[in-house]
Order: sequence, then structure tokens, then C-alpha cells
Amino acid sequence: MSKRLVIIGAGIGGLGTAGLFAKKGYDVTVLEKNATLGGRANVFEADGFRFDMGPSWYLAPDLFEHYFNLVGERVSDHLDLVRLSPSYRIFFNNDPEPLDINSDIEIDSATFEAIEPGSAKRLRAYLKQSEYQYGIATQHFMYKNYDTIFDFFNRRVMTEGQKLSVFSKMHSFVSRFFKSRKLQQVMEYTMVFLGTSPYDAPALYNLMSHMDFNQGVFYPRGGFYELINALARVCEKNGAVLRTDSPVAEIIVENGVTTGVCLADGEIVEADIVISNADIWFTETKLLAEKWRTHPQKYWDKRVMAPSAFIMYLGVNEKLPNLTHHNLLFSEDWRKNFDDIYKDPCLPDEPSLYVCAPSVSDAWVAPDGKENLFVLVPIASDLKMTEDEKETYSDRVLALMEREMNLPGLREKIVYKRLYTVDNFAADYNAFKGSALGLAHTIWQTAIFRPNNVSKKVKGLYYVGAGVNPGIGTQICLISAELVYKRVHGITSAEPLNSI
Repeated sequence: MSKRLVIIGAGIGGLGTAGLFAKKGYDVTVLEKNATLGGRANVFEADGFRFDMGPSWYLAPDLFEHYFNLVGERVSDHLDLVRLSPSYRIFFNNDPEPLDINSDIEIDSATFEAIEPGSAKRLRAYLKQSEYQYGIATQHFMYKNYDTIFDFFNRRVMTEGQKLSVFSKMHSFVSRFFKSRKLQQVMEYTMVFLGTSPYDAPALYNLMSHMDFNQGVFYPRGGFYELINALARVCEKNGAVLRTDSPVAEIIVENGVTTGVCLADGEIVEADIVISNADIWFTETKLLAEKWRTHPQKYWDKRVMAPSAFIMYLGVNEKLPNLTHHNLLFSEDWRKNFDDIYKDPCLPDEPSLYVCAPSVSDAWVAPDGKENLFVLVPIASDLKMTEDEKETYSDRVLALMEREMNLPGLREKIVYKRLYTVDNFAADYNAFKGSALGLAHTIWQTAIFRPNNVSKKVKGLYYVGAGVNPGIGTQICLISAELVYKRVHGITSAEPLNSI
């Protein structure tokens, strides 16, 4: 192939796309506005601590393996994956007993049974259903481009879709199996990964439970950013050019056909194909003239956005034995916590939160005897906060962690702290409303109802990443890369590609 291809943005979707097209022989240039590759999967170092800024859960290893196989590589040649044990620890507000999930059916079913008699058998049934749904989704749904309503609501979807619970809500589905609030929360927390509420998400997404309970939770030694380094190596090995500090100001369109892009400094990069991994709202409303936009601003104003996040990157001057690698704290009033994010946007008084302590598994990410903490509180997108309000909320969250996660005196042990929230996501990643993830996975923003990965008005312009089908998630963005590859090459199959 001699075609010139420009990719805007070096997130996982952009790098994944670059790897596929470069392997095929295209002349590929990736233009990243920031100083580092990775998009939201960014990294920084401070005072001897190495912080992954975004994704930290390595789930569905088979999906990563599939991508690397497509580009002629083996994951094991790039990443040193460690299976975590326990997979994660859950703390509950006003409950002194944390709960460990081990991704071992014998141990986990006994844990469930101790909380709710009869639930061990139901857990096995639930995970069997989850595994089935995962297989159907990955083999017949997620790797397909949808162009019309008939592509989605075809005979296969109407038959298999019923089995997949596409048309019911997650919380209702989970409640059929588990009655206790604790166990419902355990099975529903993954909806936060998808940027939605279990009260709104399609029950199809219970396939997430197969990822963590059946497949296990992994960690790439050295940090999640090692995945970005691996994707970049694959790109460059196959001839792709990766340029940082290269913000795109405009997608050039002549007579309805893109001819390349113009950078902020005026440089023109010519191309036969442009694929944008930038936030799709930003691409449409800021990089294209109004006449070339598939979706106007009023379309975006009506979308349901995934949460933003209130994040603290913390360096702690001693080890914290009560924490494991992944830790979750669930609020007591589950529904109100989601309402504070989606329906009545405000900073949650009693938030659920996530704490990653990678230094529990990897001494390389923190100085000897110290702990590296990534603390994330899901909050509503578009919330406005002053610096004083951020500090006040930070103190409130730390006090909650001290009390509910048995971390006495945590605030006095912090030797490094950086806050990162809504305005940072907007500035660093051009994220609409400062969302940490993009479009939420509601029923009406899934599959055929999600923005398409090809422009309706500009020939040669395509999109990749969390904003288009199939949506949010690190490995899901690699599927998005495969979908845009299929799109450009006119491949209409529903199955994953065997080769490129």
C-alpha cells in the first residue's frame, strides 16, 4: 500500500489503528497533541513515584492477545503479565469486614455463600451466563460495523439478543440472582468502567463479570503504560511515524474529500485517509468546518456522558498492609451515589471510590518502603470546582479512606499529592464536558445507536476510540481499531479478523 494515512491522537485506539495499517503497508503518521503517547493512558513521574494516570485494570487478556496476533506479535514478548491474587478487595461503608475477590470459583463461591445462603450456586449460574454472553458478544457482535437499524436488529440479534439480555437493565438482571445489597454491588461495580449506571446499562454488560471472575485480573509489570510502550514499538517496527507535541488545528476538506490536516503551527500534513482518535465531539465541532460535521453541537448537548473523575495521585511514606493492588470502597446508598453522577450532578457526600496501589505488586513504581496510590472518585462530567473546593473535597475523601479502609493517619503520611479532575480532562484530552471516558453506555448509546466510525459528509474521514462502536475500555478501543480497519477495507464480517 502506498496510501498516506494520518491518525489524529495517540490513545490506545489511535496506536492500535496505526499498528494495523502500518502492518498492512500504509504510510502512517500519528499526530499527538501532548508530549507523551497514550492519551488517557498517560504516565508521569514525581519524587521517585511512577504514576499511571488512567487505566489500571488489565482485563480480557484474550482480546489483547488477538490484537497482537493480528500484527504478528506475541503479548509475552512485550509484557510481563502478573495475575493478581486477590484480584481486588472491596470495602463497604459502615462495615468493618472487607471482601476479597480471587477469580477462583471455589473461593469466591464460598465467599458469596457466607454472605447470602444459596448464592454460591447462583454465582456459578451467573458466571456461566456471563461466559456465554462474552463468547457471543466477542464472536458475533463487538467486531461488526453497524450502518443501519437492519444491521443490528437482524435475525441473529433478535434470537441471540434475547439470550444476551440486550433489552433489559443491568440492575434488574443482577437482582434475579442476588438479593443482598453487598453482592449486587459486587456484580454491578464494573458498570463504572463503562461510564454508566447499573440502573441504565443494558444487562448485556454482565459479560464484564466473566472478565474478572473467570479470566482473572492481570498487571503488566512496570505499570499499565508498558502496554502503550508495546503498542508504540509495534507501530514503529512496521514503519509508522509517531509525532508528539503536534496538535491538529483543522481537518482539510476539499469538495467533500479530506486531503490531510493542518497543525496548530500551520504545517500541512497531506493524507489520503484521516482517522481521528481525538474526542469525537472535538473532532466534529472544532476540527471540521460546520458544513462537514456529521453531528452538530445540539446533538452532543443531548448525549449522556460518562462520569468524569476526581483523582488523587499520592505518594505515601510507608507501606499500607491493609490494601491490595486493586481496592474498591462502595457507598451504602448505591443508587444515590449514581444519581449524584447522572441525575442530580454534585460532588457525592458519600462517594464510592477506587484505590490502586500498584506498589503492592511492583516495587519499581515507588521508592523502597513507600506506597504509590491512585485514588479515583467517579463524579459528574461538567462539574465546576475552584482550587479550594478541590482541596476540601480531597481532604473529605482521604478522611473517608482513613475511616472505612482502616488507614489511620493516612493524611499525615502523604509526601506527594497531585489532584486531577474535570478541567484537566478537558484541557489535556479535549474531552467533552471533561468526561474521563466519553459517551456513556446506555441502551440508546450502544451499537447502532453509538456514533458511526465513518463521516457521512467527508470522504476519507474516519473515527476510532471510545466515542464510537463498540465503546469504552482499553481492549475495546483495540476492537475499535480493528473495526475502522474493516471499514476502510470494506470488510463486513461480524467475526474477529484472522489476518490482515
